[in-house]
Amino acid sequence: MADQTHVLFVEDDDVIREATQLALERDGFAVTAMPDGLSGLEAFRADRPDIALLDVMVPGLDGVSLCRRIRDESTVPVIMLSARADSIDVVLGLEAGADDYVTKPFDGAVLVARIRAVLRRFGHAGGGDRSAPEATADGGVLTFGDLEIDTEGMEVRRAGQPVALTPTEMRLLLEFSSAPGTVLSRDKLLERVWDYGWGGDTRVVDVHVQRLRTKIGQDRIETVRGFGYKLKA
Repeated sequence: MADQTHVLFVEDDDVIREATQLALERDGFAVTAMPDGLSGLEAFRADRPDIALLDVMVPGLDGVSLCRRIRDESTVPVIMLSARADSIDVVLGLEAGADDYVTKPFDGAVLVARIRAVLRRFGHAGGGDRSAPEATADGGVLTFGDLEIDTEGMEVRRAGQPVALTPTEMRLLLEFSSAPGTVLSRDKLLERVWDYGWGGDTRVVDVHVQRLRTKIGQDRIETVRGFGYKLKA
């Protein structure tokens, strides 16, 4: 298991859980599958997986609450699974800290592609990827008002205080800071930050932008209606 990507999969439907586990294992993943949220939380704490797949409607501790518990302890990537493309399910999961979501029923190849896209994003979050702006003369620190972004140390400070960002939030901020004042469309952000090579749900972008705003300042990222978002220079 040490040489494999370890996936925690929490799903209460026996058929879906077993079939998905087999499909992921065939693709080379090591999988710990749990039928409810409480056992999923215990497995997360015991095994510290590389990524978590959480069904929204699992018993005991629902997927959204489980995501919040995981996010309180770790920045490990989380993908939510929902039987509906319902806006409330999607938004609640993303607001809880999930990095992406997949609607059931899903094709195994699509799920694997989404997992690998998230893992690539997290693997790049430590620096040296295409989303990181070039280092400035000030040791790689970009300054926007009271916001400081250390592009080499991957640290953010606001008014001198450290700001805790998930890797996805950091990638999003780096993308904005690489072109301050430039409007970036939701589709472009999906491509560059979420590594989507296909059309994705732009609500993922909207919720992550809102989460980022709560951490770096509500007025730091401006909405340009009909076009996208931009970082105020």
